[in-house]
Amino acid sequence: MSKKKKPSAPAAGLIGLGLDNADGHKRITTGEQFAILGGSEETHGRMTETVIKTFEELKTRGKQLHQVESVELAEIVHRSTPR
Repeated sequence: MSKKKKPSAPAAGLIGLGLDNADGHKRITTGEQFAILGGSEETHGRMTETVIKTFEELKTRGKQLHQVESVELAEIVHRSTPR
């Protein structure tokens, strides 16, 4: 008898790409559903903070990344971005 696999969630992820690095450091931060690459120390930190706050807000709303429409996700990311 073969075991049936649980249907897996559709693949979804966020990618942040910083292009303002002038100090030669290679900055990479990854998580289960995101990757942040490059950027200056400040930019990389802001992107990391934005992603963390975005996933916290999704959790508050009881949703997974693959469950939100692009318009809702854009609104969440915008609200999560440090000023």
